[in-house]
Amino acid sequence: MPASHRAATHTRTALRVAVLADSDTRWKWGALTARRLAAEPHLTGYLLRGRATPTARQLGEVGVRADRLSEVTCAQFLAELEREKYDVVVLALVGGAVQAVLHGVRALWPEPAARPVLVTGYVGVVYEKLADGLLLRHGADLVLANSRYDAGRFRAVYEGVGADAGAVTETALPFLDGAAYERAGSSAHTVVFAVQPSVPESRADRAYLLERAARHARLHPGREVLIKLRSRPGEHTTHLEEQPYQRLAERIPGGLPANCRLVYGNMGEVLDGTDLLVTVSSTAALESLHRGIPTAVLTDLGIREVLGNHHFLGSGCLASWDQLDAGLLPQGDPDWLADQGVTGAPGAPDSFAAARARLGELLDLPVLPAVAPYYTQVTAPGYLPGILARHHLAPDGTPLPGAVREGGGESRLRRWLRSHLREAARGAYRHGVQRVAPMIRRMGEL
Repeated sequence: MPASHRAATHTRTALRVAVLADSDTRWKWGALTARRLAAEPHLTGYLLRGRATPTARQLGEVGVRADRLSEVTCAQFLAELEREKYDVVVLALVGGAVQAVLHGVRALWPEPAARPVLVTGYVGVVYEKLADGLLLRHGADLVLANSRYDAGRFRAVYEGVGADAGAVTETALPFLDGAAYERAGSSAHTVVFAVQPSVPESRADRAYLLERAARHARLHPGREVLIKLRSRPGEHTTHLEEQPYQRLAERIPGGLPANCRLVYGNMGEVLDGTDLLVTVSSTAALESLHRGIPTAVLTDLGIREVLGNHHFLGSGCLASWDQLDAGLLPQGDPDWLADQGVTGAPGAPDSFAAARARLGELLDLPVLPAVAPYYTQVTAPGYLPGILARHHLAPDGTPLPGAVREGGGESRLRRWLRSHLREAARGAYRHGVQRVAPMIRRMGEL
């Protein structure tokens, strides 16, 4: 888009927004963020090719559509940016992939130009790798923080290394919505245990939590206990899942009780009928608290950074299965909820107003400055080249030879074969993660 038409056009027509995501949950975050930032955007979706590329079933469960959706490599996406001239690009990716795209954009537009506004952030609770993840995202025009608490932490990290913190913008998780909870009596009728792919990690811990959920169902035959699953065996989400709960459930003596079952589906729809949400540290807890649903963050395995449940210190939600068995229905602390950007009472300020205002200011500029990430060949010469190489980019951010040509000039048959071979390779990798690797570890413990 020519610079002289940039500001005038975005006020008259729907913004052209591209979302690049590398998993089902990040696609959900990226697409919903785009729709919070722009009214009725023309949304084009790109899925970054990798181990966690979502399946059609996972995308359908998320329930967020795009005008067009395709699978790409990092180099192919950069070629699309140069060709399509988007107004806004939302990078819903892990930190390393964000950094690769930022350097790729800098290589495309090394001088001030009418390039797209670059937006990134986090899909949920940030409880690990705070400095690493944030510095890999530095250079985007907007780095969205999901709460006042996160915004303060993000700025402190950037200012602590002498980097510009002006891109940090306070918002909220874009999927905090849904009807407010209306209590039906003093007890819970539907209890949902929202599991996570990687927390806890060990088979013994995961089996323990599943067995406690089943025991809760036996102790309360009048309740329905739902085990809310993230993916089917063989599918990947944002994190690896080596010990799927589906297979652990098969090993429970006598099986799950009649009032306890495994469920899939959109989390928002599941929460519509939930009276008590139980989890270790899932972002689902924030969705539940936003609605006012009693929410328990489990302490059975300890309150530990590796579990992520330390993030909920002061929330009023930390509880054990024993306490839940005895009838506890934890309620969120109002001050903690406000600090975490979770409250959504009628009349509350629009959590994305500041981000939309900042985006409008950037779109009004005839040109944007060149992208300036903190990590460069000067600040991180032993780190940055490896990150870029994983995405087939040279140290200067340009695509390596052959990185963009995949599929170009191929027959339909060759493209079909390539696609199916890629899916077969993913299946072999998932089988290795979920079946072979755990077996080898068990053999090593003999």
